[in-house]
Amino acid sequence: MILKRFSAFAVGMLFCVQLTQATTSKDTDEPSKLSASSNVLSSEDSTLRKNSHPHDLSWYLAPQNIKKQLDTLQKVIPLTYNSYVQSYIDAYTAPRYKNHLSKMLELAQYYFPIYEKVFAETDLPQEIKYLSIIESALNPHAVSRVGATGPWQFMFATAKAFNLNIDNYVDERKDPYAATYAAAAYLKDAYNEFGDWQLAIASYNCGKGNVARAIQRSGIEKPDFWTVRKYLPQETRNYVPAFIAMTFVLNNYEVLGIATPSGSGSALTAEKGTDVILIDKFIPLSGIAEALNLDLNQLITLNPAYKKSIINGTPEAPKRLVVPAVDKTAYASLYAALNTPTDAPAKIITASNTDRKAIYHRVRRGESLSSIANKYQVEVQDLKVWNRLRRNAIVPGQRLKISEPGYAAGKKTSLERKSVNYVTYKVKRGDTLSGIAQKYRGATVNNIKAMNNLNGSSIKPGMTLKINSL
Repeated sequence: MILKRFSAFAVGMLFCVQLTQATTSKDTDEPSKLSASSNVLSSEDSTLRKNSHPHDLSWYLAPQNIKKQLDTLQKVIPLTYNSYVQSYIDAYTAPRYKNHLSKMLELAQYYFPIYEKVFAETDLPQEIKYLSIIESALNPHAVSRVGATGPWQFMFATAKAFNLNIDNYVDERKDPYAATYAAAAYLKDAYNEFGDWQLAIASYNCGKGNVARAIQRSGIEKPDFWTVRKYLPQETRNYVPAFIAMTFVLNNYEVLGIATPSGSGSALTAEKGTDVILIDKFIPLSGIAEALNLDLNQLITLNPAYKKSIINGTPEAPKRLVVPAVDKTAYASLYAALNTPTDAPAKIITASNTDRKAIYHRVRRGESLSSIANKYQVEVQDLKVWNRLRRNAIVPGQRLKISEPGYAAGKKTSLERKSVNYVTYKVKRGDTLSGIAQKYRGATVNNIKAMNNLNGSSIKPGMTLKINSL
């Protein structure tokens, strides 16, 4: 496994904490689908109430009161209070960050219900939803300097290991549903390995290998994050304190003077919520927008994973489409659009597990990173990582590395691979899809449903299911 490093998008870009340059690491063994609503943050998420105490802001931010509130908020994950956490709380509550945090609250109205449903299904602590803010500032298009992508910042190899599909039509690292299932699977694996949620969270930052080595160096039989902290990479030492601080601040946004989100002007905000539809055909988002009389830009925003604004669904692997809730009578028009003959789709090109040696390309006049990526069937962001490019600008005569040793890039489709790499499982009494998915590394509820052509989550004892096997 190759350890990869990248800047933590939210800590580095939005919060610029002066304590340290917050960078994170991704290990290739580290870090999938339900409908979401546009509900605002739960009333339970605001522990302190505005004007609930006659004292001023400094009173609420006094160490003894912060500790008391963290103790009150604590559910499953320990919300430790110490000087490291206090430093991040100081940074997050500074006046210059309040507009950013208000924006996070507005985005959370859409993303948090998605996370909460996935975590409830996968039996993960709900508090982990705040980790996505540290990772990406809830931006599905966030890309780190080394290519970690999406709201949960998956590296390419890790994404493939957790069954996130990446091809020339879609990048599921940007799909809030798929990426959240993958993040949940990773964190559940990490918790089962380390037996501690803070260590599991730390491993999401630096990889399980680094955490395991830190535990070994500590010599402690049953350590927690704080006892092995000094043996972890510098950036990881601050990752858990940042998570705890963000949990505190956003749970107490009202009394801390962070503006309540208005919900206006956001393409993610739908007054009546959203619906999720499974599409088993190739169809452009523009056709969906026209059929349902929706704004195309809003539809693109709600479905960030589709690179070409084309849904590349098939009967074997239907794709998720998120739409603002509409009158169900409008689905007649959608049905007609889906059953209108279209041109045959271009070939889907995905990565395989075959290694190849690095090759090089000399840039010609008129070429762009995008055209070169298409030529070699790779990702633009990977080209930037391999060549340490911060921007998309290239010049004629420039020599570009196309891949690194160990990078997978073949021509088999994901469907071809999945048809070979699976095991069978006979459903027992009391089994659920989520429970079965947890038994197999990289398996997800959505993939099991797709592999077995299941429309819902209902299964019966005696059924034989195909399960993706990594």
